[in-house]
Amino acid sequence: MLDLSPTVMQYLLVAVVAGPLLGAAAALLPAPPGLKGKSPDQAVLRHGVTVTGVILLAAIVLAAGFDHDRPSRMQATTDISWIRALDVRIHLGVDGISLPLLLLTALLAFLCALYSYFKMPQGPSPKAFVALLLLLEAGTLATFAVLDLVLFFLAFETVLVPMYFLIARWGGEGRRAAAGKFILYTLLGSVIMLLGLLLVGIKAGTFDMVALAAGGGRGLTASVQVTAVLAIGLGLAVKTPMWPLHSWLPDAHTAAPTAGSVLLAGVLLKMGTYGFVRIALPIAPDGMRTLAPYLAAFAAAGILYGSLACLALALPSSPGRSAAASPPGGTGSDLKRLIAYSSVGHMGFVLLGIATLTPTGVNAALFANIAHGLITGLLFFLVGALKDRYGTADLDTLAGATGAALYGRAPRLGALLAFAAVASLGLPGLAGFWGEMLALFAAFDPAEGLHRGAYLTFMAIGGLGTLLTAAYLLIVVRRVCMGGPRPAGEPELADVQPYELAAWTPLAALTVLAGLWPAALLGLTDPAVQQLLAGGTQ
Repeated sequence: MLDLSPTVMQYLLVAVVAGPLLGAAAALLPAPPGLKGKSPDQAVLRHGVTVTGVILLAAIVLAAGFDHDRPSRMQATTDISWIRALDVRIHLGVDGISLPLLLLTALLAFLCALYSYFKMPQGPSPKAFVALLLLLEAGTLATFAVLDLVLFFLAFETVLVPMYFLIARWGGEGRRAAAGKFILYTLLGSVIMLLGLLLVGIKAGTFDMVALAAGGGRGLTASVQVTAVLAIGLGLAVKTPMWPLHSWLPDAHTAAPTAGSVLLAGVLLKMGTYGFVRIALPIAPDGMRTLAPYLAAFAAAGILYGSLACLALALPSSPGRSAAASPPGGTGSDLKRLIAYSSVGHMGFVLLGIATLTPTGVNAALFANIAHGLITGLLFFLVGALKDRYGTADLDTLAGATGAALYGRAPRLGALLAFAAVASLGLPGLAGFWGEMLALFAAFDPAEGLHRGAYLTFMAIGGLGTLLTAAYLLIVVRRVCMGGPRPAGEPELADVQPYELAAWTPLAALTVLAGLWPAALLGLTDPAVQQLLAGGTQ
């Protein structure tokens, strides 16, 4: 651990949050003559790699200077008055809950920028692509660092515009319809969430999240808390996404470019569950206790629904399936679509953990958040590479008569796909295991006052979901990775390229590290979660 002064830590966090925003503005300016090189497009793509790389380095230094002996204390804080009339403040800080999400965001943004430097998606000028990527990173980082309800909402909304344009301008077939559906769903949820945030701030007399959490709901009547959790939770549930508010996600993922899919699954979905932990749980505990069983029921339904949907997509399609029945952006067996539905199931485990209202459950949710970001980010990178090589991500087309047979044609690519699949199904020793196992364990013994019989039912449904997850992912591996020899006349398939290996290796390595050493992450989150649920400050 580095021994950095509080001032240095403060400046580091400000740089991490504001750096991508300044980088986005700079990306739109003409490149200096000495940096243009042979291609202005390559210059701006290099700019994206450089800025995201610097932000990742700053985030790593911030984590190294973080006081790991006191992860429940807000560190690297900045608190400046912004709108005095409303007592809105520029209040930033990190603790054991937000620090891992900051690091995950910075890592995935850098890997997406690096991957896009070598494999820029087809579309308009790279200038706009890089600027939008950096703006998306800035909004996500700010969401995990701000400690004011108004700033949280502004940061939460900032990511919608760049993601909309990344899908609409650089996406594949059906991109405009998918982008429109994404923005309509998320904006509607955000408007309702804003009403809940304003209700809390006005009734409590402050928008400061630290002060509100320390109060533990004091000053807010039970009816106000229930109303606030309903409104705030609805907006967060759309972004998570919680069943049945998930229908925008498969279309968005299917149409999005590879970098957009990685960031959407890896970090944007985490903003919703982070809001439940950071805002709803500590600020309106009575409201959460009232609505927790309903949240758990929707979470269990999402686990089962996502697993069954993926199983239906993984199995060979019936010969008579109508093309008209296929969703926008491709056929129903599109691998990106399947992974999107798998996210509905995996995020169901996160919501189930939160709904138990126990330290074990909330820690499970935070761990599963990070694991899902690593594993699903890797899966979307791999499916993007498959689509680049075969010209399609449709599972039926990839399987074909002889199968894609990646083990024989591109063994490293096939091995990575199989690794990511078994990590996603929760194989012990990999990151996906701990979050889901702890969520089920927490459902076995929920917080006092919650109906244990109902939670045992939710636990059983979650257990069934894990079995179905294993089934559909193993089917995908069998159909894509195994098959007959390469037909005569078919060109060789390129195996993993050096730039792909550079972008994917960190995700695979961290998946193994988190699976073998879960204490590294749980040691950060647990003290902060214990304090959060106790409603105290340090």
